[in-house]
Amino acid sequence: MKLKLAHIILILVAALALGFAGGYTGVQMAASNQDEPNETESPVEDEENAEVEISNESPQHMSKVVQAFNIIQENYLEEVEDQQLIEGAIQGMLATLEDPYSTYMDVEMMKEFDEQIESSFEGIGAEVSMVNGNVTIVAPIKDSPAETAGLRPNDQILEVDGESLEGLDLNEAVAKIRGEKGSEVIITIMRPGASEAFDIPIIRDTIPVDTVYSEMKTVDGKETGIIEITNFSENTSAEFAEQLQQLEDDGMEGLVIDVRGNPGGLLNSVEEILGLFVPKDIPYVQIEDRDGNKSPYHSNLDKKKDYPINVIVNEGSASASEILAVAMKEAGYDVIGTTSFGKGTVQQAVPLGDGSTVKLTFFKWLSPEGNWIHEEGVEPTVETEQPDYFYTNPVQLDDGETLGYDQSDNKIENIQKMLDGLGYNLERTDGYFDKSTEDAVSKFQQENDLTDTGEVDQETASMIEYQVVETIREGKDDLQLEKALEVLY
Repeated sequence: MKLKLAHIILILVAALALGFAGGYTGVQMAASNQDEPNETESPVEDEENAEVEISNESPQHMSKVVQAFNIIQENYLEEVEDQQLIEGAIQGMLATLEDPYSTYMDVEMMKEFDEQIESSFEGIGAEVSMVNGNVTIVAPIKDSPAETAGLRPNDQILEVDGESLEGLDLNEAVAKIRGEKGSEVIITIMRPGASEAFDIPIIRDTIPVDTVYSEMKTVDGKETGIIEITNFSENTSAEFAEQLQQLEDDGMEGLVIDVRGNPGGLLNSVEEILGLFVPKDIPYVQIEDRDGNKSPYHSNLDKKKDYPINVIVNEGSASASEILAVAMKEAGYDVIGTTSFGKGTVQQAVPLGDGSTVKLTFFKWLSPEGNWIHEEGVEPTVETEQPDYFYTNPVQLDDGETLGYDQSDNKIENIQKMLDGLGYNLERTDGYFDKSTEDAVSKFQQENDLTDTGEVDQETASMIEYQVVETIREGKDDLQLEKALEVLY
């Protein structure tokens, strides 16, 4: 089988951006008229769907499967549709691989996935993967309902509208959260570091389709461009090239590329962007097949840019984002932030003839130097955490419950860290509700038209959390970006 590299889609995760309608972890053929940027033979043909040679011979012991099918069909207490059993058998075979990225997509899911690739979808605006059996947020999409509601990378989704996701595969979990624009879904989250799960209500909406944002800042007298990529979709590389050119025309002297919270996307999109920065003397990625054969891919670039560049990543940077980050790192550029998600396999979608698809892991992708970052992530050259309040958890209180003076609780610690991040003066943030905490709560209540009690009730806790989310979304106290700008020159 030959597949054309420029037409692979690296979608890391099931797409909550579709309202959990579909999307999938892996690779599929994408129709494109773009030219291949390098001459190296790649494992992908220029076709809309990959053609895989499949033997027509029945595997040994297949009669056992047929026998089980007939036993169920003829004897089960209730009537069972053939299609239900067939799809269940396919899902069962894939489940035995214990590979969260190899899955079955039925006709409906494929239709909705195609909508995502076209960047026309509705939902909550986040992306998920199955991690250790748990449906886990990889990243919320910029300016989406999920981001507004405060979902974060590594949040585990336990329940949807009060129904547990335990025992469901990723596609079944996706179906639970599916819904129309304007409808509400309540997601129960367990967040790393939290002592208990909490509910987050989200109103589904149209998901922003813009994937590239840029601005110019003056840093130590130097004009510095910042380009944020939120996803690698069909138009991302063209948008990136256009905005990069504009920054260069405006006298840019250094560049920061921000792929934090970017869950991946089209491989040809990230390779076209890397073609602007990684010279042809080193590959920007290598693909390894099941036999260990490696195929390197090179750009046509003669030399690097004449200005400094670095990249920012975090735990929500995955798949295509990691291809960019590690390629830039091994080309000699700094990577700032925290270790990325860690997804280093390549999947191919194989059509089954009726509109459904088996998506199967075919390859590894390796860094320019041949390193495999799967389940490890890309480690930054300059590790930088965000402020403590970026990692706080929502506080949920029972009816009539309050937090007040002389109490000690993890919830109080969260409140203290959030108030400290919002600029209120506290003498301690260890979970003990002291006098300074009471004063800070009282001041916050006065400034936000809440009843001034000096105690935290659910209304006060929710308002504190809302202001923290807004502060983070506005880019205040962004220590990772500050560090990237600091070390750029």
